[in-house]
Amino acid sequence: MPSLTVFKGSKDGSIVQGTTEKPELSGDQVLLKVTASGLCGTDLHYRTTDMALGHEGVGIIEATGPDVKYMKKGDRVGWGYEHNACGHCQQCLKGTETYCHERAMYGMADFDQGSFAHNAIWREAFLFPIPEGMSDEVAAPLQCGGATVFNALHAYNTQPTDTVGIMGVGGLGHLAIQFATKMGCRVIVLSGSDKKKDEAMKLGAHEFIATKGAKELKVSRPIDRLLVCTSAQPQWDLIMPIMAPGGTIYPLSVDEGNFTIPYMPLLATGITVQGMIVASRYIHQRMLDFAALHNIAPIIERFPMTEKGITDAMAKLDSGEMRYRAVLIPE
Repeated sequence: MPSLTVFKGSKDGSIVQGTTEKPELSGDQVLLKVTASGLCGTDLHYRTTDMALGHEGVGIIEATGPDVKYMKKGDRVGWGYEHNACGHCQQCLKGTETYCHERAMYGMADFDQGSFAHNAIWREAFLFPIPEGMSDEVAAPLQCGGATVFNALHAYNTQPTDTVGIMGVGGLGHLAIQFATKMGCRVIVLSGSDKKKDEAMKLGAHEFIATKGAKELKVSRPIDRLLVCTSAQPQWDLIMPIMAPGGTIYPLSVDEGNFTIPYMPLLATGITVQGMIVASRYIHQRMLDFAALHNIAPIIERFPMTEKGITDAMAKLDSGEMRYRAVLIPE
């Protein structure tokens, strides 16, 4: 019977090490040794919940269940937000299993294990081979952060002739800049101040606009697709005039409350607001291949996979001082 060391949230927000006992492997289950885990902003939402944390995992296969067909001991694999789906509904059959009514997602199922752990057991069907040459540390934040921004671009048919706006240069934004640039798009970055301008330009942005205190924004070209990578909603009366007719807005980060946007500009220019969740397995795998081909990598800070290490990483992320993704490494 496998015994998993996991790191959980608690009522007061402190990180607690625990143990999860699992039955022997069955079906296409795979036992993994965790080698790296990204820390995502979503993890902060669950730190006061009695559940195992983490969903940006990378590990090495240690054992396989009787029905595992494509992976073997010693393979490096990653996993993200979704762990299971029914496989039979219309959403699953057409490759959008992230909308399956029986989906098993982080924070909704599998509360006894996560990527903040020494080991984990997941289905082969929801694991992703890590491309050769991509390190575990680089791969970990791509399992959610990278997959989320790539999904917005890939699932809705972004063209290389599009002008893509990236709002926010943080954990999501700095990856979105790289993906959109390598897709051949013109990339305009919007950020509160000029503080991150040099870095955004080095990552591939073609244009940078500081928005704080601005009465009006001016861009070289109207924005066809705007990826909102900030947790707070932007000042929409500044944004709507720089959107191209028929443009699309993608709110990517998780926030509470309602989404509000100026009504008449939405109608007058035919703007779409596209809700979305994490990438399907098809797009997730494509994201890893694309990142490997184009050397797309997160900028990371390393922390030990311990109660203190996780606590320190969460505190730094919560304060907005992380540059830009934390990666937890088992000692």
